[in-house]
Amino acid sequence: MRLDGVEIKEIEYEEETEGGEEMNSVSNSDSLSTNLGFSRQVVVGYALTTKKRQSFLQPKFEVIARNKGIILVPIDQHRPLADQGPFDIVLHKLLGNEWSQVLEDFRLKHPDVMVLDPPYAIQCVRNRQNRQSMLEDVAALDLADSYGRVCVPKQLVIEKDPTLIPAEVANAGLKLPLVSKPLFVDGSAKSHELFLAYDNVSLSKLEPPLILQEFVNHGGVMFKVYVVGNSITVVRRFSLPDVCKRELSKYAGVFQFPRVSCAAASADEADLDPGVAELPPRPMLERLVGELRRRMGLQLFNIDIIREHGTRDLFYVIDINYFPGYGKMPGYENIFADFLVGLADSKQRKQLH
Repeated sequence: MRLDGVEIKEIEYEEETEGGEEMNSVSNSDSLSTNLGFSRQVVVGYALTTKKRQSFLQPKFEVIARNKGIILVPIDQHRPLADQGPFDIVLHKLLGNEWSQVLEDFRLKHPDVMVLDPPYAIQCVRNRQNRQSMLEDVAALDLADSYGRVCVPKQLVIEKDPTLIPAEVANAGLKLPLVSKPLFVDGSAKSHELFLAYDNVSLSKLEPPLILQEFVNHGGVMFKVYVVGNSITVVRRFSLPDVCKRELSKYAGVFQFPRVSCAAASADEADLDPGVAELPPRPMLERLVGELRRRMGLQLFNIDIIREHGTRDLFYVIDINYFPGYGKMPGYENIFADFLVGLADSKQRKQLH
């Protein structure tokens, strides 16, 4: 069947397409209606990498933001942040301890300015070991009444000496094949490299520090769950193909895969089993996202979820990212603009009381 793009927003259904690829999506947003009148402008200072500016600050978003009273102002990293603005919101995704410290100092001295998101909270997400530990806590939640069970693939952190990886994998009881990801996420292409190891001998070819996860067959489909404040949008993405365990002995070596989001761009049509294509239950996602938002202290992130092939309600969270590529999210322009206006509106109400 064709992946007909469907966005669910406050129980209203509409089709969304992007870049020639049709995707099914579900969105639950409590953001302000575009029909509201705005009494003042919302000044948003942004500090983004060149790549992030190009993908996020698209012309359509800039027009919609301007129409909603949002002024987008670039932040000069070479000038004191306190001398710029004044800002209602600071939106950022830059690396470096020095910049993080500048932001943290600014946030503490200017509590009236919303910093998206706090640097201390982001640091937790940039280490996959930390984020997996947190996900394991969330996976322990009883979501039986939310129509689904959430797990995390069995994993192992390797910090050094690749020659010891086969022995450590055996001691941990991990089963092949194994997915290998860099331990630290720094925004570079290398930090998103993905490998699949089929045999123990080849494990020593991997480059630590890294994290190994047991591969879970999932029908070659992954669900990207985009979070913008209280808004949840889910899209299907094509993922790594299933591995036949009976034929595993025929394979050997370590194979690098392209980034899943890149692989998805070429998937224009698909004939999928309905059991594979069905989106995760919204009540389950709402509880999962709510717990993650509370524990991480973040408002801008996405989680990658897969459903174990052959099951209907057994899901695995395989990754989480801060400030993901919202430009690939259907309808992000209105969702994000309403989110920014909602933050400013909430701050104004608090000041009045």
